[in-house]
Amino acid sequence: MMHIIDLITKKRDGHTLNQEEISFLIHNYTQGKIPDYQMSAFLMATYFNQMTDEEATFLALAMRDSGDSIDLSSIKGIKVDKHSTGGVGDKVTLILGPLLASLGVKFAKMSGRGLGHTGGTIDKLESIPGYQVEIKVEDFIQQVKDIGIAIVGQSGDVAPADKKLYALRDVTATVDVIPLIASSIMSKKLASGADAIVLDVKVGHGAFMKTEEEAVKLAKLMVEIGRLAGKQMTAILTGMDEPLGHKIGNGLEVFEAIETLHGKGPKDLVEVTVEIGAHLLLDAKIESDFKRAKERLNQALKDESAFLKFVELVKAQHGDVSVLYHPESLLSEKVEQVIALSDGYIMDINALDIGKAAMRLGAGRETKEDKVLLDVGVDLHQKIGSKVKKGDVLATLYVRDKGIEEAKELILNAITIGQEHKTLQLIKKTIK
Repeated sequence: MMHIIDLITKKRDGHTLNQEEISFLIHNYTQGKIPDYQMSAFLMATYFNQMTDEEATFLALAMRDSGDSIDLSSIKGIKVDKHSTGGVGDKVTLILGPLLASLGVKFAKMSGRGLGHTGGTIDKLESIPGYQVEIKVEDFIQQVKDIGIAIVGQSGDVAPADKKLYALRDVTATVDVIPLIASSIMSKKLASGADAIVLDVKVGHGAFMKTEEEAVKLAKLMVEIGRLAGKQMTAILTGMDEPLGHKIGNGLEVFEAIETLHGKGPKDLVEVTVEIGAHLLLDAKIESDFKRAKERLNQALKDESAFLKFVELVKAQHGDVSVLYHPESLLSEKVEQVIALSDGYIMDINALDIGKAAMRLGAGRETKEDKVLLDVGVDLHQKIGSKVKKGDVLATLYVRDKGIEEAKELILNAITIGQEHKTLQLIKKTIK
């Protein structure tokens, strides 16, 4: 008979656990048969002794199997999904989904809410009045069959073990463990039922992974977990040393997504979206040449076919389609400006502090219970390398009545103006 104390001892002493032992651990913890204090001891032993790729895969599978898995096999063709490890101004899913669906790819996506500087994809979509993020699984599947795309909230029954374990990691200083991060992300991805997954692993001071070395380690492990579980996997490392695009905040990011779907998107946002999309077009067997895949995606943005697919998505999920044609209604009417105090080039933008500024205005949550304001946020007019003069507008803040002065101060301190002209590399690595 297996005992939790033996598993804690085994991990404490640097040994590896087999699939049966990890399944026992996760099953009994989810059922409440293993108390938090013993699981905390196991997590701390894992923090110090890490896990093998195989152990991390067993952990991801055990957490996947703790709840419902979505069966997408009745949808014809290869179903695709993407996951971002999170950054500031990351609204890629809002553009990528309609873009791929307009070219015949089946995009079945379950997304989460945000905790931190802005909402998650689901909060962003909820800034469109009426958009329903919770739909029955059978309706989710039927919608993907009918129009090629559905973006819904994550069901509470998907990987409940991960939810319980993450809450414990959060209060025991064991969040920052690469095998635990990888298995947490992949448990939900594996439960979501897609055949091919692209992971967008952010790296930089606006990302969870601050160094390229850490990001590569995480990306390789997630790709390996997915592959061992039978999925087609790709990871790309993208820079997060400045926000992606210009707009940060829920309604603001939908506004920028709509601009991008009209072919008028910021260069960096388009570049990341098209890079991920090209991999998924190849995975879905719709294209066989990467360069040609990129050309087709850029064309779908220019000819508005991707925008029309977004309209279909919003209509199917009962959102107010008129907002898509008048996206200015997504923004607060009250604005404030942040002005440059000197001449020079933008040498650095602390992306995390820009995100914090948006949160102070109400665009994000500090606790799970916080209500997000959907029409506030930051429109950052300058990027690293931009030339500015004293008095130029660095950012426009869309505000209500909270956090205005604090947000202004955060933004001024986050932007470094100097005499050196710098450029950033956005796509850093591809891992397959």
